[in-house]
Amino acid sequence: MEGKNLTAEQSLEIIRESIERSQRTMAKKSALPMLWWGVCVIILALVISYFWKNHGGYMNFLWILIWPLGYVGEWLIGKKQEAIPTPFVGKVIGQVWGTLGIFCGGIGILLGLIGGGFLPMKWIEPSVFVLGSITSLFSLCFGISTTITGSVIQNRLIQICGFLAGIGGFFGALHFLDYRQMYVMAGVAFIGLVLPGVIIYLQNKN
Repeated sequence: MEGKNLTAEQSLEIIRESIERSQRTMAKKSALPMLWWGVCVIILALVISYFWKNHGGYMNFLWILIWPLGYVGEWLIGKKQEAIPTPFVGKVIGQVWGTLGIFCGGIGILLGLIGGGFLPMKWIEPSVFVLGSITSLFSLCFGISTTITGSVIQNRLIQICGFLAGIGGFFGALHFLDYRQMYVMAGVAFIGLVLPGVIIYLQNKN
């Protein structure tokens, strides 16, 4: 009966408080996963660039390792965190990054199979142009996802990090058509994932 007697203003206030509580909860939970995923991307990018530079060949098929590494680490982090229901904001952010992972992961695996000779190179000819564009596209996707995350949890610094990572990585990758693209990707991961994770972690400490 009490619910039926709520005014429109009271109902909106309850909704607003619920969203803000969800934003705070998600901000607390997202720090360590962002750090972990960022570190995984940086390490894999540097490993791929090393093999690409010193042993030749297109080594991007190693990006398939990002999924088991990332999800195992996130699972371990989740076990140590306080068990709370996933809020609406958390589901939105999870869907954003999950969609990014599906698209980028699928494209990365396909390019890795082509680079490894398992699929015909003619699928992506001219190869140099496509590979340069793909790295730029991935960087842009990372930046967009980070910016959306910052917008959802209302954190302006994270929005700025996402913008810088996306735009900087997009144009930066166009200038490097070999293993040095991986350095750009590592920089994008640091600015778009590691740095926001550190910002959220420090803000939670205050």
